Amino acid sequence: MSKWLVTGGAGYIGAHVVRNLISQGFQTVVVDDLSSGLERKIPKDVPFYKFDISDTLKLTEILKENKIVGVIHLAAKKAVGESMLNPSFYYQENIGGLLSVLQAMANAEVKNIVYSSSASVYGTPKEEKVSELSETHPESPYGETKLVGEWLLKADQAARNINWIALRYFNVVGASENELGDTGVNNLVPMIFRAIAKNQRPQVFGGDYQTPDGSCIRDYIHVSDLAEAHAVAAKKLLPKNYSGIFNIGRGSGISVKEVMKTVADVIGRELNYEIVERRAGDPAQTIADISKASKELEWEAKLDLTDMVKSAWDAWQTFPPNNL
Repeated sequence: MSKWLVTGGAGYIGAHVVRNLISQGFQTVVVDDLSSGLERKIPKDVPFYKFDISDTLKLTEILKENKIVGVIHLAAKKAVGESMLNPSFYYQENIGGLLSVLQAMANAEVKNIVYSSSASVYGTPKEEKVSELSETHPESPYGETKLVGEWLLKADQAARNINWIALRYFNVVGASENELGDTGVNNLVPMIFRAIAKNQRPQVFGGDYQTPDGSCIRDYIHVSDLAEAHAVAAKKLLPKNYSGIFNIGRGSGISVKEVMKTVADVIGRELNYEIVERRAGDPAQTIADISKASKELEWEAKLDLTDMVKSAWDAWQTFPPNNL
């Protein structure tokens, strides 16, 4: 089977992607600067290079030496709130990083890339569910960088005949193995767990949105399902020229307060959460229309929110983060 390079392969999503690729017969190589990833999440027999992807010459060497046929590009900064406070840093990291990857691919004559995009490109949608043809109005620098990344892929397709798939992730939760749990500080479920560990009240950011219970509604997807989507996308790119954008979600909306209830049910205790001010850059509702992924990738998510929360809780208890 072909060999793929995974940037950000030591991160929460990246580590799941690497293991899913291996389970489906791919060979993998990981590049990660470990700014947020953990080396222990990389399988021992997977070649690992620790450096910043902005080093285009080094990246070119790795692509050539390992005879890479495709790149799965996940290395990026991803906190909406942080991007509002430091937009230039997000453009430097996310756009600069992708430019380096694309240039290295050109240097090494690598033609295939699966790109980690985001539902944040939609901003506040006009429709109940957003399709890949919906208007894009990102409301944060993070979302802007993901949209610009898609533009860059389209430009490289025209200029260099690359094949690409952009996966617009919705809200990712869960763990396929306890050691791969999400230890991030900006995702909802780990934030709830962190508040519990500190004997604090979990926070709901905004209780006055135009939604049934006043809290934001999102489309949540298990990280195992998301990881499988990357392998499916990689397989689709190889046999023929193809480029496209896909929503990767479950196609159903769940409010923040409903997530709180699910967490309470899983851990067996009330959360006594508190409503605090809205966060800048958070739209009221974003739910995926997943019909294109179902039809063209023949992929659909299998696991529900209870599966997500239970696996996340098991992982958190087994491997509690060091940054509590």
